[in-house]
Amino acid sequence: MRLTSFIFQTSNTETIQADSMQDYYQLQRTLMLLSIVFTGITFICVWIFYSLHLALNYLLGAFVGIIYLRMLGREVENVGTSQQKLGNKGLILFAATIIVASQWQTLYIVPVFLGFLTYKVAIVAYTIQSVMVSARKSD
Repeated sequence: MRLTSFIFQTSNTETIQADSMQDYYQLQRTLMLLSIVFTGITFICVWIFYSLHLALNYLLGAFVGIIYLRMLGREVENVGTSQQKLGNKGLILFAATIIVASQWQTLYIVPVFLGFLTYKVAIVAYTIQSVMVSARKSD
């Protein structure tokens, strides 16, 4: 009886872990897609209302933000299997981008920085959408 109970608990735990990882991968895909969509929309708006040069500065920052989001996702996926702190590599990437933007005369810091923050807009949008869906389900 004890062995059967242990096997059942082990397989149940593995099933829950597999489902959790599937949910996590779905979250990663959704956040990546939202980031790319918001980047495209904002790039076009900045290009139309300001200039192509500012839009390209924004696009550079957004590209770095998407890379940062992907790197952070991989680090979170490996939590518990490594001793490395989260976000260190991505923070270095962000700092290097801002330093390059400040030193290179053709780049502007503010559009690059705002472009980098685009992935956060995707996170906020996903959170609001999740809250709305769960509120509808509870009614």
